[in-house]
Formats: sequence, C-alpha cells, structure tokens
Amino acid sequence: MNQQMISEIEKSLKAVMQQKRYTHTMGVVDAAIYLANKYGADTEEARIAALLHDYAKDFSEEELKSYVIQHQLEADKVLLEAYQLLHGKVAASIAEKRFFITNKDILNAIENHTTGRENMSTLEKIIYLADFIEVGRSYPGVDELRLKAEESLDKAVLMAFNNTIKYVLDIEKLLHPNTILARNEILSKLEEK
Repeated sequence: MNQQMISEIEKSLKAVMQQKRYTHTMGVVDAAIYLANKYGADTEEARIAALLHDYAKDFSEEELKSYVIQHQLEADKVLLEAYQLLHGKVAASIAEKRFFITNKDILNAIENHTTGRENMSTLEKIIYLADFIEVGRSYPGVDELRLKAEESLDKAVLMAFNNTIKYVLDIEKLLHPNTILARNEILSKLEEK
C-alpha cells in the first residue's frame, strides 16, 4: 500500500470522524504497528486495518443500518439490536468499496475488531487488542492489559475478551456470541499448551 493511499485514508478519516476518535485511531495505529513488530505480523497491513477499524464508528444508528441494507451486508439479530457493533462490518465494507482493499486478513481485522471471532488471525488479534491498549485509553485494568500484551498476544486477547464480557454483563447489554466463541477457543488453546 503506497503512501498516497495512506494519506487519502487519513484525509477521509478527518472528514468522517470527530477529533477525539481520530486521535484514538492514530493511537490504535501506533499500538498495532508495535504489536505487529512484536508478534511477527505485517506492519503495513496492521497500519491499514488500524486506520480503518473505526471508520464508521461515528455513524448514527440509522446510517449504519441503512448502509447494511443498501449494501446487503449480513447482520444477525444481535448486531442489529446492539447496532454499535455494526461499525466494524460497515467499515470493512467501506475499506473494500471505497479504498479497494482486497486483502481478506485486513478486511477481517476491521470487521471483527468489535466482537472477535473463532479462528482469529494474528492480525485480527492485534487490531482487537490495539483498540484496547492504545496510549489514549484509560480505564480500570488497562495497565494490566498492556503488561499482558508484552508477555503473550493470546493471553492479552483472552484478558481483553474477559474484560469486555464482564463489562457488557455489568451494563446489561447484549453480548455477541462471537465474543464468547472466540474467548473459549483462545482459552482452550492456552490450556492445551
């Protein structure tokens, strides 16, 4: 991916995002590149997926749902009800249609950064985790998660899933089944080692 494409994406982000979200996105880019270097993933792929992961995050419920209908994206009942989760799916579609990104791993990393899924690639785990640990994040447990990210990608992703599940339960919102499946798969894999 050339520098011109990166510049075009960054310019487009500034047009669709509030400044706070743009700052967060740049933090995710830095964290994703760091994690890609640490865990042997392609840094250019990590940069692109991180840049685009929240492209649709500031879209309204109506905008997200109408995009899904207009572009005939598959969305289950939980995604439609907990519509905030749709922004990953919509952002992946925009990455493909507007920026002509065809790399499936990048598109999956963008799409699945909200829920995770079974059989996540290294890049998908990196984007999922980078979203939680970027430098601008401050919430109870973020420092422990950053330390865990230094130790093991899978252990850190498992911790992030556990934190998410607890949080969603506490606020009594819908929990996407992919999050549970992804968490259980990583836990099983870690217990086998």
